[in-house]
Amino acid sequence: MADSPLRPDKQQMRAAFEQSAEHYDGVAILQREVADRLLERLPLLKMVPETILDLGSGTGYCSEKLAAHYPKARITALDLATAMVTKTRHRFSGWQRFRRGHQFVCGDAESLPFADNSFEMVFSSLTIQWCENLEQTFGEIRRVLKPGGVLLYTTLGPDTLRELRASWAAVDKGVHVNTFLDMHDVGDAMLRARLAEPVMDMELLTMTYDDAMLLMRDLKTLGAHNVNPGRSHGLTSPKKIKTVTQTYESFRMPDGQLPASYEVVYGHAWRAQKETLQQPPGEFAIPLEQLGGKHG
Repeated sequence: MADSPLRPDKQQMRAAFEQSAEHYDGVAILQREVADRLLERLPLLKMVPETILDLGSGTGYCSEKLAAHYPKARITALDLATAMVTKTRHRFSGWQRFRRGHQFVCGDAESLPFADNSFEMVFSSLTIQWCENLEQTFGEIRRVLKPGGVLLYTTLGPDTLRELRASWAAVDKGVHVNTFLDMHDVGDAMLRARLAEPVMDMELLTMTYDDAMLLMRDLKTLGAHNVNPGRSHGLTSPKKIKTVTQTYESFRMPDGQLPASYEVVYGHAWRAQKETLQQPPGEFAIPLEQLGGKHG
């Protein structure tokens, strides 16, 4: 399976997140909810890591939570955007940074600036969907994990923002909403990167808005607006925006709110304690009760 040709434009993505850092926390409701749900899974791992990489740390919400959950761990927060890394650093006092040796790094998930076998845990919430080559990303994660180390992550699936995508489809055939890979393709990429015992599940979360323009403004503030290479580079006409917002009205719910769906994929995998040069193909497990999704 080759990654979709409509993968995010990394330079545009970096610029978008640089610009969004100042106001990101004010609208990152879904991002915090998903992070909290991933953090709730930590006790299931039955391990107490001393070295943790928060991959795609954003403004540091997860870094701070991880430091509280594992008070003896050294947290390394990495993000593609310098402004995000600065926000994360400011969550920790000088004494906290000195005492535990926390690090704050601007870098690329697809080319991690760390030595092999550096971390016992890689934690990543809503980041890998922005990577261009998932197999390379997972390969880098496996490289920096110590044998026996674990990867715990969330990403977004193709049903994310399906209402907005359908509304734009009424305007033209252009790419107006970010596209995301299917859960099975993500699992295949983990297997090709030789991560062991991968397990994945999915749920559908729903945000609600008074009108479609509020959703689109929030996406822009988050830096999560359209960064696909197939997007239009010109200004969108008021007529097209009006058509989108009018079409979106068809999704209005009985309570008067407009839904914005997010397909949230959860995954974890390990770096095997003992590895062979050529591991046989494996399978990743998907709990059957999760395939129908949950609504939040």
